[in-house]
Amino acid sequence: MLRKQITYTVKDIETFKRSVLRWAQQFDEIVWLDSNDHSNSYSSFEAILAVDGLTGISTDYNNAFMDLREYQSQVNDWIFGYLSYDLKNNVENLVSQNYDGLHFPELYFYQPKRIIQIKDNKISFMYLQMVQDEIQLDYDTICEIDTNNRDAPVTNESPSIKMRIFKDEYFKNVDTILNHIHHGDIYEVNFCQEFFCEGLEILTLPIYEKLNAISKPPFAAYAKLFDKYLLCASPERFLKKVDNKIVSQPIKGTAARSTNIEQDNILKLHLEKDEKERSENVMIVDLVRNDLSKKATKGSVMVEELCKVYSFKQVHQMISTVSCKVKSDENPVDVLKSCFPMGSMTGAPKVSAMKIIEELESFKRGLYSGAVGYLDPQGDFDFNVVIRSILYNSSHKYLSYSVGSAITAKSDPEKGIYGMSS
Repeated sequence: MLRKQITYTVKDIETFKRSVLRWAQQFDEIVWLDSNDHSNSYSSFEAILAVDGLTGISTDYNNAFMDLREYQSQVNDWIFGYLSYDLKNNVENLVSQNYDGLHFPELYFYQPKRIIQIKDNKISFMYLQMVQDEIQLDYDTICEIDTNNRDAPVTNESPSIKMRIFKDEYFKNVDTILNHIHHGDIYEVNFCQEFFCEGLEILTLPIYEKLNAISKPPFAAYAKLFDKYLLCASPERFLKKVDNKIVSQPIKGTAARSTNIEQDNILKLHLEKDEKERSENVMIVDLVRNDLSKKATKGSVMVEELCKVYSFKQVHQMISTVSCKVKSDENPVDVLKSCFPMGSMTGAPKVSAMKIIEELESFKRGLYSGAVGYLDPQGDFDFNVVIRSILYNSSHKYLSYSVGSAITAKSDPEKGIYGMSS
C-alpha cells in the first residue's frame, strides 16, 4: 500500500521525541520504538512511531502465526504489534494455565495510518492516502507542544507491591529446577517471578519516560493498545530480518556499573572472564543456532560475536550475535515462528524448559518475555525481547512487572531475583 513521505530537518531531536509522544496520546493504538542512539551495524533508525490503526488482528495462540501470516500478506504494508510468550502453545504442544491478571490478547498487530520515523536529524512522516493532507498540520502541532510544563503526578496513590510467590516457595521451586538439571532433564531455565499492584490508576507516559531515562536501552518501547500498555526498557534484540539475512542477539550475563572508572573497568573485565556467565551465554547461543538452522540456507548459520561485553548506562551486558541467511521466498512470519520464543527467556533444551516454567511459575507471562516490533512492506522486521518492563491494564487497574534469573547447575538461589535481578 502506497504511503506519502515528507521529511523535515529538526535540530533538537530529544525535544521532538518528547513532543511526538505527547501528541500520540490522542490515539488508541500506539507503538513507539526507540534505540536511544545506540547505533550499530544493524540499526535502521533512531526511533519510530506508529499510530492510528486502519486494520488490525487480535487473537489467542490458536493458529496465531498462520493468522498473522495471512494478515501480513493481505495488508502488504507496515504492521506493528507484539507476540506474547504464550504463543509457545502455537509452536509446540504446550499450555498456559497460570494466573493472568493482565488479560492481554496473545497476539496483536495493526496497520497504522501514520508513521513517523526519526533518523539522524531527519523526521520522515509516512502517511496513508486518507490522512496524507494532515502531514503538515501534524508536524506543526507536534512542534508547538510545550514539553517544559511539568507533567501531572504519575499517581496520587502509594502503590502496594505484592509478590505472586514468597521467598520460601521461590527457593523450593529453584531446588526443584536444580534437581531437574542434576537429573539431566535440562541444562538451564529462566525462572521468573511476578510483582503486581491491583486497583492502581497511573499516567503511563511519565512512568515510561522515567524508566527509559534510567537506563537509555537500545530497544526501548512504549505501546498503548486501547486500555493495554507496555512500558519497556529492553536491552535485547530478539530477531531482525534485512533482505535475506536474519540476526539474533541474545543476552546472558549482567554486571553492575560503577561511577569510579577504574572499578567500572574491573567489573567489566570480571564479567568477561566469568565462567558461569559465559557458559550460560554459550548455551543460549547454541540454542539460537539450532533455531536459526530451521529456516537457514545450508551452512549459513554463524556466530559473529561470542560473549562480547557491552556497556550501558546502568549495567554491563554480555551479548552474542548469531546470524544466518534464508531463501528470498521464505515467509517472514514463518521465520519468526521458527525461533519463538527466544531462548534467553526459556532455557535449554527449550521445550523441556518451557514445561518446567509452566509447572513452577505462578503467573501467565503474557507479553513479558514476548516481543514487540514491526514488519515492513518488504517483509523485513525487527523485534525486541520484552524484559525490564511494566505492563498495565487500565480497565482492570492492574499493573505488573516481572523479573527472572537463569538457573544452572552452579546457581546460588540467594543471588537470583531475591539478590541481583536480571
